[in-house]
Parts: sequence; structure tokens; C-alpha cells
Amino acid sequence: MNNYSEKFEKMRIAGKLASDTLDMLTTNIKEGVSTDYIDKLGYEFIRDNGGYSAPLYYRGFQKSLCTSLNHVVCHGIPSKEKILQEGDAVNVDVTAIVNEYYGDTSRMFCIGKTPIKLINLIDATYEAMMRAIRILKPGKKLGDIGYEIQSHVEEKGFSVVRDFCGHGISNTFHESPNILHYGNKNTGMELKAGMTFTIEPMINAGKFDVKVLNDGWTAVTKDKSLSAQFEHTVGITENGYEIFTESAKGYSKPPY
Repeated sequence: MNNYSEKFEKMRIAGKLASDTLDMLTTNIKEGVSTDYIDKLGYEFIRDNGGYSAPLYYRGFQKSLCTSLNHVVCHGIPSKEKILQEGDAVNVDVTAIVNEYYGDTSRMFCIGKTPIKLINLIDATYEAMMRAIRILKPGKKLGDIGYEIQSHVEEKGFSVVRDFCGHGISNTFHESPNILHYGNKNTGMELKAGMTFTIEPMINAGKFDVKVLNDGWTAVTKDKSLSAQFEHTVGITENGYEIFTESAKGYSKPPY
């Protein structure tokens, strides 16, 4: 038995609750629904299944989930005024705490008929995350993760957000190391068995520049271009990786 098996078991439980929350929300994320309603459903599901929503009151954040719509890059605040409409795309980001351990995951959701450019952006973002995950094993370096993501999305004509990154996670929400979603092969910290962190690329259809709105949270693309994101929490094993936040229903990217 390795010295991180107990940590991984706790991460599995927290990760499963986070991904189960997104699975549950999938049929509720549709035209005419407010992002506040999605937040309420997510909060109740996590609570009723023995967990706690990590974003709630984190550094003053007032909601349980992040709902980032269209040109919002991340940290969108759910609101009764934000009603989902045909053609929208929204990223829903869930972090559940169970027995002091964290599971952090996000997925994109499309509302009704989606423009092809948006579908291409979402597909490229998901594939970039999965390409980065597939190379994970001891001995690889953090720069290899960034390279996989950056090279894939730039080839498609998209850009990688620089201002936000993935992060170490276990019994703390955000810990070292930072996981940049751009970079060069064979640079940065070496991966070791037992490490746990998120990979959560934010990819813009236009330039990578972002700005944070006056609410102190909502990050948007400076050029108003669309943005997409996916996120998994992963662990490094002796000879590869484990994804703690995979969907029990097999949901990966839209359409679900």
C-alpha cells in the first residue's frame, strides 16, 4: 500500500460528488432557467449528499457554484437576472468538500442550437484538457502539460488564458503547484506519484487578454470573444494518472 492511498480514496469521494452534481444539473441547464436556479440546485444536491460547496463564502464569494456565460472566462456569479437563452454556452464549475477533501470540476453546457464556431471552441478546449491528462505520469514536467494544451488550441486558431491556472488540491482548495495551461516541454517541476491537482484550461476564441469586472470576481475576455473551459481533478499514480471527477453517466462534452 502506497503512502497516498488514503488521500486518493478521500479525493475519489469528493470528486465523485462534484461530478455527480454536474450530472444532476445537466437536464436542468436549459433555455429560460436562471443561473441562480442552477446554483440553488447544486447547493442542495451537495448538501443532501454529505458535502459542502467550497466556493460558498470563499474569500467573500456569495454563491455555491460559478456560472460563466459566453465571453465570461471564469468565476461568473450566479444571478436571478442571468437567464439562459438559445445559443448561449455556460461553464458550470463545482467544488465539493467531503470530509475536508476537495473535488473540483467544470463542464461546458450549450443552450439550444449552438453556432459552429462555439462548438469548435468547446471541442478544442475539451480535447486540450484530455491531451494534457493522457500524458500524466511520474517524471513528466509541468511544462509538458502546458505545451499539450497550448499547441493544440493555437493550432485551431484559439488562445490560452494566462491570468488563471490550475492548482494543487487535496484537503486545501488551492495549494501548490500552479498548473499553467501554456508552456514548453521538459520545463518546470517534475511530477511525482501522490501529487493531486486540477487541469482547467480556459480557452478564448479571440485574444487571451482578460479583465476582472467591478464585482471583483467575474473575469471576461477583453475583446468580448467567446471563452470555454473544462476542468478535472487528477492524481499522479506510480505509472500514470487517475481522474477523480469523471462523470458516472459518461458525460464529457456537449451534447450530453
